Amino acid sequence: MVMGILNITPDSFVRSSRLETLDQALWTADRMLAEGAGMLDVGGASSRPGSSELPLEEERKRVIPVITGLRERFPGALISIDTWRAALAAEAVEAGASLVNDIGAGLMDSAMLPTVARLRVPYIVMHMQGTPRTMQRAPTYRDVVAEVVKFLSERVLAARRAGIADVLVDPGFGFGKDSAHNFALLRGSGAIRQLGAPIVAGLSRKRMINEVLGTDPESALNGTTVLNTLALLNGAAILRVHDVREAVEAVKLLAAYDRG
Repeated sequence: MVMGILNITPDSFVRSSRLETLDQALWTADRMLAEGAGMLDVGGASSRPGSSELPLEEERKRVIPVITGLRERFPGALISIDTWRAALAAEAVEAGASLVNDIGAGLMDSAMLPTVARLRVPYIVMHMQGTPRTMQRAPTYRDVVAEVVKFLSERVLAARRAGIADVLVDPGFGFGKDSAHNFALLRGSGAIRQLGAPIVAGLSRKRMINEVLGTDPESALNGTTVLNTLALLNGAAILRVHDVREAVEAVKLLAAYDRG
């Protein structure tokens, strides 16, 4: 599946993805769904390296009208809420979201796991070293794959013990990791698959591409497609992307390759 990113924020690290009005969000969602997105991930708080925590009320004002508008305009669309706040997750599900995508893996808000269990929706747990403000200040690991797998296994277990039936995992590419860590995680995705949870890969236009190719986020589409293909080959179930059409094409071509 391809998950299209709807950034309802003026400070996303990809300038061209910033959506600041409901009309912009609905137009972008319409295009993404037409291009084959299986899910729309709505977020109102930037988690780029060095970003500050957004007040709850501001995050709420950004995302709830968009989710309500998406549900009205596209009643069959699958909508995800990208937040670490339990209260906002609950309000978003009430407005029409049907999945919670949490960069905090339930550790940034202690109410998140019981809230998602009560809501009875799927839940994505992500690995992050530090917080968005601090995560890229010299991240270090002894064995990044082993440490990420251990963390995700613990958070999947915690989520299931809380009563969440459907748990997905995100290795957190770029969240407290340098490029070498990110490529090691991409190569080591087989170990993450052993957790028995679908893998969400968020590689779109990230620094690991730009450092190798000398690009910037705005010119990193080709590199993104290459890494998305590698992620699929290594077992990713969902690609979280800014550019839906190219990701869907990668999925289709790989499916044809597997059949042939």
